[in-house]
Amino acid sequence: MFIAGMGRSGSTLIERTLGAMPDYHSLGEITHLWQRGIAENQHCGSGEPFHSCPFWTKVGHVAFGGWDRVDAGAAIRLQRSVDRTRHVPLLASARYLPGFRSRVERYASMLGDVYHAAAEVSGARVLIDSSKHASSAYLLRHVSGISPAIVHLVRDPRAVAYAWTKVKSMPSAGPDAEMARYSLAKSATLYTVHNAAIDLLRVTSIPYVKVRYEDFVAAPEATLRRILAIVGDGGAPTDHVADHTVRLGTNHNIGGNPMKSTNGSIAIRADETWRQQMPRSNRYAVTAMTMPSLVTYGYAKRRPRDRASGQPGAAT
Repeated sequence: MFIAGMGRSGSTLIERTLGAMPDYHSLGEITHLWQRGIAENQHCGSGEPFHSCPFWTKVGHVAFGGWDRVDAGAAIRLQRSVDRTRHVPLLASARYLPGFRSRVERYASMLGDVYHAAAEVSGARVLIDSSKHASSAYLLRHVSGISPAIVHLVRDPRAVAYAWTKVKSMPSAGPDAEMARYSLAKSATLYTVHNAAIDLLRVTSIPYVKVRYEDFVAAPEATLRRILAIVGDGGAPTDHVADHTVRLGTNHNIGGNPMKSTNGSIAIRADETWRQQMPRSNRYAVTAMTMPSLVTYGYAKRRPRDRASGQPGAAT
């Protein structure tokens, strides 16, 4: 189960909610495995450095005979030669340049080794990869022995753009490390391009569901069942989610935001700080740049006028 979409859209929360299901296991952002895991030895969701984590140590042994058998630099170069947004047209095409096809097959084989090893070590039937990138989603069609399903996660682009401007710590990479930040123009452009590319996956045979972050936090159980239905588990028990709270245990996620290391009972509530703290000029700029997406995903409507205050509601 691949969570696709733009970063800062709530994917870590949704992935972890799915990963707490019986027979499910979340892996985090496998797109960062080679760099942040093998090369940089960043901490996974359990708090352990990658090379000290029992789970990932076993996965590396099953997949490759040990992570020391993997040339991280070569893997990163191979990944970058096929897993980039610019390559989506080629990945979506039925025809490839011979050299590109060979690179896709080699990288897909490595991904397959990781997925199959993770399934064996975890014992799970469904793995969740929250890499989000459109190109990574298209690559799944070339990985043998798996049955991919796409969860297309969207969030109001103004909330996403605001989130990308905020300073956010990245403790898995070190005490002073911070997550990447984007300008409004860059986040708005990436939002439009990534989501448009992911939308096209609806016409393939891959099971697909579009989920809005706002709908999940408003009705987590119902939205979770919509997601589970694409792999035939719509009627599975979801006892870990109740009264807008989810119970989460330890995970071994790669990448993701600091929330990956939070366990126990977690409140599911909307983060709407952008409505109060995002400067009006910035909001108008992102609205203009992403208007097609606002309309497509149902964010162009306005809330009804607040009768008590007589003030119009904010755009949703």
